Amino acid sequence: MVGLSSGEKHFIRGGISQDLRSDGRQRLDYRPISVEVGIIPQANGSARVRLGATDVIASIKAELGKPNPLQPDKGKVSIFVDCSPTAAPKFEGRGGEELSSELSVALQRCLLGGKSGAGAGIDLSSLTIVEGKICWDLYVDALVVSSDGNLLDALATAIKVALSNTGIPKVTVDLGTSPDDQPEVDVSEEEFLQFDTSAVPVIVTVTKVGRHYVVDATSEEESQMSSAVSASVNRHGQICGMTKRGGAGLDSSVILDMISVAKHVSEHLFSVLDSEIAAAEAAANS
Repeated sequence: MVGLSSGEKHFIRGGISQDLRSDGRQRLDYRPISVEVGIIPQANGSARVRLGATDVIASIKAELGKPNPLQPDKGKVSIFVDCSPTAAPKFEGRGGEELSSELSVALQRCLLGGKSGAGAGIDLSSLTIVEGKICWDLYVDALVVSSDGNLLDALATAIKVALSNTGIPKVTVDLGTSPDDQPEVDVSEEEFLQFDTSAVPVIVTVTKVGRHYVVDATSEEESQMSSAVSASVNRHGQICGMTKRGGAGLDSSVILDMISVAKHVSEHLFSVLDSEIAAAEAAANS
């Protein structure tokens, strides 16, 4: 919890009400975003994203696995978040474990949809090699290095960038002579297929402070919120998932307003990310 004096709280709330936040941003502005890719050579894909003073890393590891019997035509994605105890004092001990679990669940809900896979922002069917028998399992590991608010958006952005940096090994399959035979798979160590991230959404968290909404809230601003709604939005402006934080209940009209803000802001966020990813890929290949 951020310890603020009554004067500091009044300053933060007053600035937001006048559309001039403590760091000079307007209510719907993000902090500067910087992106690095390919920072973990052992991974199939990796990225580091800095959003102001919030700093996170995501890595992707692809392994052969067997599809879930209930979803034989889909691969699997698992998301794990670790909050470094040095990222913020609240991450020490149980606090870090609870937040890591909360963020992992929120990312699963926003990026992977329901248990049936409906609404998934990541196309799980693209991970199938032989239906019902062999698929790719993607393990997404994310680390919070430094925290100054808006962790969910930063983590989702890092995962999206890491996926854009991910190469899935090309495989050759020998199905055998009988349908009951276990297919033999030859995994190439030289040829890779780029993971398609065109449908992967971004997450935009809209935070309610007083009567106003802000995006990309800092830790100090989050300490003054009544509630926050995080919506994952794809390039077409469609909502792929949603989660809410904060104890205050919200009227349905307020939730619709917050979703509308998230959709509007996502357009600019996609544009910025496209530019940052292209620049990061060019720097990594130079």
